[in-house]
Amino acid sequence: MAGEWPKYVFITGGVLSSVGKGITTASLGLLLKARGYSVGAVKIDPYINVDAGTMSPFAHGEVFVTEDGGETDLDLGHYERFLHTNLSKKHNITTGQIYLSVIEKERRGDYLGQTVQVIPHITNEIKERIRGLAKETGVDFLIVEIGGTVGDIEGLPFLEAVRQFGLEVGPRKVFYIHVALAPVLSTTGEQKTKPVQHSVQELRRIGIQPDAIVVRTQRPLEDEPRRKIALYSSLPLSHVISNHDVDTIYRVPLLLEEQGLTALVEEKFGLKKREPELGDWIDFVEKLQSASRRVRIAMVGKYVKLRDSYISIVEALKHAGAHLGIKPELLWVEATDIERGARDLSFVEEVDAAIILPGFGKRGFEGKIATIRRVREERKPLLGICLGMQLAVVEYARNVLGLEGANTAEADPNTPHPVIDLLPWQRGIDRLGGTMRLGASPIKLVEGTMVRTLYGREVIYERHRHRYEVNPDYIPKLQEAGLIISGWSPDGLVEIIELPRRENPFFVATQPHIEYKSRPLSPNPLFKGLLIAASGGDPLAS
Repeated sequence: MAGEWPKYVFITGGVLSSVGKGITTASLGLLLKARGYSVGAVKIDPYINVDAGTMSPFAHGEVFVTEDGGETDLDLGHYERFLHTNLSKKHNITTGQIYLSVIEKERRGDYLGQTVQVIPHITNEIKERIRGLAKETGVDFLIVEIGGTVGDIEGLPFLEAVRQFGLEVGPRKVFYIHVALAPVLSTTGEQKTKPVQHSVQELRRIGIQPDAIVVRTQRPLEDEPRRKIALYSSLPLSHVISNHDVDTIYRVPLLLEEQGLTALVEEKFGLKKREPELGDWIDFVEKLQSASRRVRIAMVGKYVKLRDSYISIVEALKHAGAHLGIKPELLWVEATDIERGARDLSFVEEVDAAIILPGFGKRGFEGKIATIRRVREERKPLLGICLGMQLAVVEYARNVLGLEGANTAEADPNTPHPVIDLLPWQRGIDRLGGTMRLGASPIKLVEGTMVRTLYGREVIYERHRHRYEVNPDYIPKLQEAGLIISGWSPDGLVEIIELPRRENPFFVATQPHIEYKSRPLSPNPLFKGLLIAASGGDPLAS
């Protein structure tokens, strides 16, 4: 039986969403990979959107972009960072994708004569997606996280599909993990298990008996609550795992390993036990926690009320900081408050560097531009990302080149100087979903620039998500005024800019989202350069 591949792990959630299914998925994937297995991870999102591309960050957090241009759930970012691998758009399955596919098949006549129903047509489509991805990627393990909670109406077809899946492939190829919250009452300090019991009961009513329960709680799960959960879940005590709050999400794999979660998976699948190679990961976690030099970074954006909107940037700073022994302290600044006068720019004096964050829509534009000017004039380190780069160009055009009214056409279609303009092939597009410039593409770095030195190679591949670019008509004037273009696309688009080091120790802005490909064991060099400069060092001396 052990030789029958691939193996499937399904992760469901109860009580509340966003309690740790994604980190549990990523952590188990890391532990299996550390044992020499190839691993893939899938996020199922029960919303009817085809993808996350048209959703507000306020509603769903960051939109994570894959190498092949998929606009996906932010959990794919966790998967990529923990697994240290690139996933594809196929690793994010939504209700919208499933129904769209089934309806297209019905219109083609694939189901001719049949009444198309949730069971079997929708559930079959779900199962085919999962099997097809496992076959296409050839992984040993495919871990599938089902978004939302057990009992959600929109999630029921997916739960039914994975119930059927277990029957079809056999019990020695499927492992079910249920993640649920055991809250602690503030009045008594007691860990309450009823929410976990009820969510497991609902899962079993649907027809899925979990093989393990991962309990999210504030502190380590106590013996009596553990016994209750095991009893009501019909599981041995060792199959109830405590996933309590820890100092960093990167410690969670070690926590789950200590309690034997991976050993349970090995046992269920009849696999010979392997010792994981976790030395590099443990070293990273220790560096992350022992980092002592502190730098303050202003995070200037328009979605700062929900920090998950910029989660990949925050994690990229952590990766870089761990490698440098630096602990970034983040000051979140709402750009809209600046432009409406509710906040002045004095915060620039309080920080060591600033990041101008990505975004869409003109709200907050002027607040970001004002920040860029103050940071540039005070010669403080700055990193601009996507819209952050575009507004750095606008600020330079206005205040250095002297182009009064210069702007991006996104904010002002009638600007006399559209230094940032819509990509030509974006004109006339009548659908917003999936139509931006998306995914990874090559960038040629210019010899002698700071960015080329930091990356250490001529060609890099970074991921994009935008519709606007630097207007080619203004490039010669910007360069004559002193702006350095340090990265170009093969078709002549501006990808990365910087200022001369005599003007600023680190002033770099990138059109691509360089945060997406930062990894705990391989941080992005521009985030490292920013932190070095913010701590008073020379980014090129390391």
